[in-house]
Amino acid sequence: MPEPIFKGVIVPLITPFNEDYSIDFDGLNWIVNYVIERGVNGIFPYSTTGEFVHLKPREGIEIVKHVLENAHGAVKIIPGISANTTIESIELGKEMEELGVDGVITTPPFFFKLKEKHLEYHFSTIARKVDLPIIIYNIPSLTGNPIPVHIYAKLAKEFSNIVGAKVTYDSVAYIKNLILELKSIRPDFSILTGLDDHFLNTLILGGDGGIMACANFAPEIHVNLFKAFKEGNYEKAFEYHRKLSQLVRIYEYASSFPSAIKTVLRLMNAPIKDVVRPPLLKEPEEVIKRIEEVLKTVRVI
Repeated sequence: MPEPIFKGVIVPLITPFNEDYSIDFDGLNWIVNYVIERGVNGIFPYSTTGEFVHLKPREGIEIVKHVLENAHGAVKIIPGISANTTIESIELGKEMEELGVDGVITTPPFFFKLKEKHLEYHFSTIARKVDLPIIIYNIPSLTGNPIPVHIYAKLAKEFSNIVGAKVTYDSVAYIKNLILELKSIRPDFSILTGLDDHFLNTLILGGDGGIMACANFAPEIHVNLFKAFKEGNYEKAFEYHRKLSQLVRIYEYASSFPSAIKTVLRLMNAPIKDVVRPPLLKEPEEVIKRIEEVLKTVRVI
């Protein structure tokens, strides 16, 4: 039986910035090496957590180049090609193809409410034009355009280069139905959660891993959970799951995913500034203290 191309722990990489909001390439190189050394299976640059909506496409391509150069082929590199038009997603996909990435990840367009025929057109057109493995990313809270399970199934049947789903949606029922439907059609289709605290239940239900933001700063927890699960050491897997379930409280306190992750890295004394591009803002001192308490509870610091 063919194995999924993408599985395990994949990091939706932050984009480090300098105080003047320019890209901090030294910080970028550091975090790439940091997560690879801790055993992750892949990196997703130009991501949601990486503030892709606040980057120019040319900046995104430059980031991906740097990630590729620093990864040295050690892990899969799967950049984002999300855009508000199908045309721009295809243009980005072709540029990523030329760089030699392992695959690409794309959300639905956002702002306009799309019907199923629009979603099908968008993803099928990208699949026809971009000669790379494609992960379709369902994050309805930010795009406003949820992807029904039957649309995934239809696309998976028609396009061999549509190889996976990333699901950032707080519904065990949805991920269960997606796994049951897609694995019956394509056993090699990757089902990946985007939520740290859904990592274990996704694996239990038959999924393949996750693309999770806390893996920017605590990848060893995710890697150890995945390893323990695969080895059948479920007690150990539960232990790591409990840690992740506590860690995600940082999102309750912070004003955004990127600012939460960068605040944690600052508290860990990593060479990453807690700068986010406006309108996102650095977290105030009272939020930083609450995040610090969470990290101490889980013994991240």
